[in-house]
Amino acid sequence: RCEAFRTPEGRKVAYDNLRAAGIDGVVVIGGDGSFKGAGVFNEEYNIPFVGVPGTIDNDIYGTDYTIGYDTALNTVVEAVDKIRDTASALNRMFFVEVMGAEAGHIALYSGIASGAEAIIMPEIKGEARDITKMIETGNKRKKSSNIIIVAEGDEEGGAIALAERLKPQLKGYEVRVAILGHLQRGGSPSALDRVNASRLGNAAVEALLDGQQSVMVGLQSDEIVLVPFRKAVKQHKGLNQHLVDIIDILNV
Repeated sequence: RCEAFRTPEGRKVAYDNLRAAGIDGVVVIGGDGSFKGAGVFNEEYNIPFVGVPGTIDNDIYGTDYTIGYDTALNTVVEAVDKIRDTASALNRMFFVEVMGAEAGHIALYSGIASGAEAIIMPEIKGEARDITKMIETGNKRKKSSNIIIVAEGDEEGGAIALAERLKPQLKGYEVRVAILGHLQRGGSPSALDRVNASRLGNAAVEALLDGQQSVMVGLQSDEIVLVPFRKAVKQHKGLNQHLVDIIDILNV
């Protein structure tokens, strides 16, 4: 996020500051941008970096879990539950936009957890065309409210654009849009976030002491793993295909 760090001159200042402070190893918390920058810095100055995955999007390859994701997910589900109360009482249809410019993990998990009628994600094209069919199915099952979860990076251009396009097909409903925005980035961390942050932080320090560098500590099947930066930043983390497959079965 620091523009100066993108330049050789800026990185030289950072190196001088580290040396002046007596720091000979760094734990960097962030996503692919942070890891790319740390990798470049390591190549230039041979300062060892170990990364800890921290992003609410949970989209970093090589780890099942990123710090902040569970807290954001719980925040979204709590908000959607409250929105559904309004939707049920007033026969409204809500398009709820969640974060995820390039990844639909928050949308997928929050949609299933909150019983949404449809989930629109950037990884899956054409889902918006099936919304009216999904809503009809929900009505036959006596659902009293309709919630559509939309990842901000979907092909339609977000919840506002999607709601406007579909409004003529949603007669009988008062259509509303709720954009959760930076609400998802705040709040007290969940218990799971606190525990896993402690595990990953401890593992990062141990990795530095063991002489590791340019690697990310991650969690795979609840076990600590080390993933090279180059692998974490270049490969794409896909959605949980099992959850994608059961969306229709659950009528979310």
